[in-house]
Amino acid sequence: MFDALVWYDWLVLGCYGLFLMFVFTYSLSQLHLLVCYWRGTSKSEIAMDASLPKVTVQLPVYNERYVIERLIDAVMSLDYPKALLEVQVLDDSDDETSELAKNSIQSWLVKGFDVKHVKRPDRSGFKAGALAYGLEYAQGDFIAIFDADFLPDSGFLKSVMPQFNDPKVGLVQTRWGHLNREYSLLTEMQAFGLDAHFSIEQSGRKRAQSFINFNGTAGVWRKEAILDAGGWSSDTLTEDLDLSYRAQMKGWEFLYLEGVVSPAELPITMSALKTQQFRWTKGAAECALKNLGKVWSSSDLSLQTKLHAHFHLLNSSIFIHVLILALLSIPLLMVRNKMDSKLIVDGFGVFFSLSLVVLFTFYYYSYKSLNQDYRIFEFIKRFIIFLSMSMGMSLHNSIAVLEGYFGVKTPFIRTPKFNLQSGKSNWRANVYLRNTSLLLLFAEIALSAIFAMAILLGVYLEDYGLMPLHLLLSTGFGLVAYYGLKHTSR
Repeated sequence: MFDALVWYDWLVLGCYGLFLMFVFTYSLSQLHLLVCYWRGTSKSEIAMDASLPKVTVQLPVYNERYVIERLIDAVMSLDYPKALLEVQVLDDSDDETSELAKNSIQSWLVKGFDVKHVKRPDRSGFKAGALAYGLEYAQGDFIAIFDADFLPDSGFLKSVMPQFNDPKVGLVQTRWGHLNREYSLLTEMQAFGLDAHFSIEQSGRKRAQSFINFNGTAGVWRKEAILDAGGWSSDTLTEDLDLSYRAQMKGWEFLYLEGVVSPAELPITMSALKTQQFRWTKGAAECALKNLGKVWSSSDLSLQTKLHAHFHLLNSSIFIHVLILALLSIPLLMVRNKMDSKLIVDGFGVFFSLSLVVLFTFYYYSYKSLNQDYRIFEFIKRFIIFLSMSMGMSLHNSIAVLEGYFGVKTPFIRTPKFNLQSGKSNWRANVYLRNTSLLLLFAEIALSAIFAMAILLGVYLEDYGLMPLHLLLSTGFGLVAYYGLKHTSR
């Protein structure tokens, strides 16, 4: 049956099966989160205590000339007693942002608000360093954090603070909204993916009594929980995920409020998106190295909690598995052509198809829960494009993940903000615009062409089983390269 196969054919089959099994088990973990989301119930609304606690709002900013004023104005409009609200603008900027922040702060100071312009001697530790520096002087027992692109609703604190009536609660995270969801196809796909995280994943993990994570912004910490967990650390690029695990392993409870939405701006250029994705995926890999062993060695955690934490901390490695499966799919096509019986490869196809069905269901219920007037064909179109572009990002994100695993240190590079909500606006004038790496751009173009040729190879061999995968890959790498070219200032 397999007489025509040689050792390297078996190597292809073995490696493909190994990496496919990780993708399949990861999809099963997502399915369990979806089941928990279905079965769970949201926490009922808690009434506000008569005595309100003092809250410090931290705004870590670095070179945010386009959004700093609207951020300060939004935060100063929070519906909370003036005497109990302190605002720290943690400004590490070295451009005109600082002057804009000073002027805005002055206009609120004369109105009787407690807002401080905090400048550090240097930018050591980046965002984590700024948060830690501000925490030393924070007067509030609770710390709300907003990144520069967020516009919290005026009722944010009155919705969140009652959850801290339980002294075991160390963090309350809220859902991200999207100011510019309809700006372009790129922003629509980002919103599509983030919505699934902020509906199914966060809610599902909480209802499964597993670890959830602070998303770096639009949440409120109990100051005691930050200090008890060891404080902010800059040894990973995702200081939020790192502190989340350290605090929960100390026994602090985290809550997620899906019904409280904090709108923010999505990156509108491919270079900005890649900057954000690089930081998120590499930082997650660094956090896995730092925290995963502690999770598995803990005697206080259940096996279910450990398994979900395992896939949670390793979720960025899915890009490595996808990229390797993509590259192996071409020699797999050649191996399949040699085989009299296609049983093994067809078995791979079953597991791959089941993984896709789980992902389809996962994103479908996320889309349905947030779009009551949804149309199924509109969802299918969005899912296919999202899946394709996610595959197209696999090379870029795999590089980031590997750097994280091998301990390659890079600085925290902020995601540029544009303050544009119309597709007709001129983003090219933005002084923070970054270009996509030309070497990476050429590699993505080459991969798009390679998988297009793989489609032709399948036609030549009259083997169409892998053609849908190769079509998704060719389109995905092509779209990522297209936006990389379109959004370059060169």
